[in-house]
Order: sequence, then C-alpha cells, then structure tokens
Amino acid sequence: LGGRYVTACDVGTYVADMDVVARTNPWTTGRSPENGGAGDSSVLTAYGVFQGMRAGAAELWGTPTLAGRRVGIAGIGKVGRHLVDHLVEDGAEVVVTDVREAAVRDVAARHAGRVRVVADTGTLIRTEGLDVYAPCALGGALNDESVPVLTARLVCGAANNQLAHPGVEKDLADRGILYAPDYVVNAGGVIQVAAEQGGGFDFEQCKAKTANIFETVSEVFAAAKAGGVPPAVAADRLAEERMTKGAVVVPAPASAG
Repeated sequence: LGGRYVTACDVGTYVADMDVVARTNPWTTGRSPENGGAGDSSVLTAYGVFQGMRAGAAELWGTPTLAGRRVGIAGIGKVGRHLVDHLVEDGAEVVVTDVREAAVRDVAARHAGRVRVVADTGTLIRTEGLDVYAPCALGGALNDESVPVLTARLVCGAANNQLAHPGVEKDLADRGILYAPDYVVNAGGVIQVAAEQGGGFDFEQCKAKTANIFETVSEVFAAAKAGGVPPAVAADRLAEERMTKGAVVVPAPASAG
C-alpha cells in the first residue's frame, strides 16, 4: 500500500508491539520514544473522552464538570484506567467493571475508597442514579438489550463502534439519553499518532488540540438540536462536510526501506 494505511495501537496491542511491527513496516505509529515514536496514545485518548464528557455535562446539567456525578466505566484497560484518574480528580463518583481482575485490583488500589467495583456490564448499566455511562471496551455496547435498561442520561466512552446497528442512535434519543459520538470523543489518540507520523510530535501541543474535543462535541450537540436529529447523525453530517471541503493529508515516508 506504500503508506496509504498507517497502523497504530488498538485493543490488545501495546507500544512494545508497535516497536516490533516497525522493524519491518515503516508506516507504524505508537512506537516508543526510544524508537522514534510518541509512546502510548491511550493517555490522550482518555483525555479527549473526558473533554467530551465535560461537554455532555454542560449540555445536560449546565456546567462542564463531573463533580458529584456517578459515572460508570465498562472496561478499565489502557484508556479506561486513565479516564478513571481524570474523573476522580474532577470529583466524580466512579463505578467500574472489567473482565480482568488484575485491572480492577489496580484501579481499586490506586483510588482506594473512591472507586466502586461491580460484577459486570449488565449490573453497571442498571446502576441506580447512574449519570454517565462510558463504554471503554469492545464495540456494540449500545444495542437492543442494553439501551432499554440503561439508567444513565449521558453516554460518552472510548470504545469504537459503540452503536450495534443503525437505529440505536434514535433509540437513545427516544429515551432522552444524550450520546456523544465515539469517533468524536476518542480522537485524542488519532491526534497523537497523526503528529507522530508527520514527524512533529509535541505532547503539549497535541494535548491542547485534544482539549478542543470539548468544543467539537458541543458543536455536534448544537447541530443535532438545530437539525432535529440524534448527535450521531449530526456528527456524520459535520464529518462529511469537512471531507467535501478537503481533508488534511499527512505525507507518508518516502520509502519502505
């Protein structure tokens, strides 16, 4: 493909894996700084999700903070555990679940008395008084089984492809649940790896760009209101408008050697 596709970390892969891939594939991001990369992109992914969550809080409750809100996170791996840090610092009441006991123990130990653990996602989404649900594991978390029983008023998480099928976005809207589209809020990692691929990575600059996810999500919510459509539809329309105006292209390396 000659650099038309650039790979990076995702679920189940880590910086060390990208270092190995980069030995034979130069179009690899997420490498360690020692190997010319930008390191772990999950840090900025979580920061962007937190900014999206703040935008959702401002939309629903009038103030961009999660202080005093009960936030449930399904999946506390690379991104989820950093999201817990932001929420605890912001004063949220955090409820978590994960299939890996080690991940649960780690988060519980780092935030003793500040994080509550529940058995599974089914229990989490039915939690009484849940304000925010953050799917941070695999896709399809929002489906015909989960949406009808979801107690949260806001959904904002890091997982990709959260909507199991077309129509789920309308089901959420019909229940009065505000959905912050996944590919908008989890863009912090892409911001980082794009800078790495472009050869000009600076963490603070990327963090500042990631902070703008707050404004982008707010723009999506405003467009959804104005158009009388769910936020997922509004986000797609905004993305399509941007693409028709011309995408920013990051040049690929000159050669594969």
